[in-house]
Amino acid sequence: MAALKIKSADECLWDAVSLGEIMLRLDPGDARVRTAREFKVWEGGGEYNVTRGLKKCFGLRTAVVTAIVDNEVGHLLEDFLMQGGVDLRHVKWVPYDGLGRAARLGLNFTEKGHGVRAALGCVDRGHTAASQMKPGDVDWDKIFKDEGARWFHTGGIFAGLSETTPAVLEEAMTAAKKNGTIISYDLNYRPSLWKTLGGPKKATAVNRELAKHVDVMLGNEEDFTAALGFEVPGIDKHISKLDPSNFRKMIKEVVAAYPNFKVVATTLRNAKTATINDWGAIMHYDGEFYQAIDRPDLEIYDRVGGGDSFASGLIYGFLAGKTPAECVNYGAAHGALAMTTPGDTSMATLDQVEKIMKGGTARVDR
Repeated sequence: MAALKIKSADECLWDAVSLGEIMLRLDPGDARVRTAREFKVWEGGGEYNVTRGLKKCFGLRTAVVTAIVDNEVGHLLEDFLMQGGVDLRHVKWVPYDGLGRAARLGLNFTEKGHGVRAALGCVDRGHTAASQMKPGDVDWDKIFKDEGARWFHTGGIFAGLSETTPAVLEEAMTAAKKNGTIISYDLNYRPSLWKTLGGPKKATAVNRELAKHVDVMLGNEEDFTAALGFEVPGIDKHISKLDPSNFRKMIKEVVAAYPNFKVVATTLRNAKTATINDWGAIMHYDGEFYQAIDRPDLEIYDRVGGGDSFASGLIYGFLAGKTPAECVNYGAAHGALAMTTPGDTSMATLDQVEKIMKGGTARVDR
């Protein structure tokens, strides 16, 4: 894997570090958010989910950088994070003012959908501690130089939180690059985040600047068009047929525009219903395309976090020295498994991922 020069595990404290906001997810189960009388609580955040998967499923050493308000709700989130195993030493704890005017914890109300009823999310994340992070809040040289990290993962969700978070990303990426850490970025375009910050035009401007620092770019077809501004014939956000040839065209344009991208990868999803999806993935690496095993008519229990688990499986493959074909298949298999369980985060094991990569069936394991 000459195109990606990854530092050895021996010279780094961390295999992977992520930067992003982590929220509490309130899940109404089989009910609707608008009519629910009780909720299950999970933790989740696009960037964090990746390092949690790398820790819990793949057994790597990971840490998260974020900010959390120092109150009972913030410590409820901390309890979830401790169960997830990701190291919290670089969390910034922000004082609570008694009401949440100055800083609070974000909440994500999400119903998983079923059949013709699509999954639905309603976020309540204004004035959160993470959204108010600014340059100078984090000692990036300590993380990337003194402690050492092989991989840094972040993304467009954090970039869209506020006017200050893109500058935090710029600062973090500059330090990571200076210290030889691989940088991955998931575009993760969310219209609701950018709505009051300038919409798609601002999202494109911000992400294009940050993309100049990225080694491994991740996203789906809407991400690349809405967040990076690529318009390729045959591709739009309403794509209804899984056609890898369209993605190949798009990826070629993306790589030509950003020669710093060593890897560009995307999931291939055709949502026939909320519970039946065609699922696959494709990756461009070192001038070649690699496509994962297609899983038509995959039964979905909870689709949230499937893309994050794809990312963590892909990253694991590279960190473990797997072949490019294996890397994209680790990602696709892990993403598929993550969507069979509730919540944003993976409940899979490495053995289970490798079993379905080899064609294992859903027959009972005893």
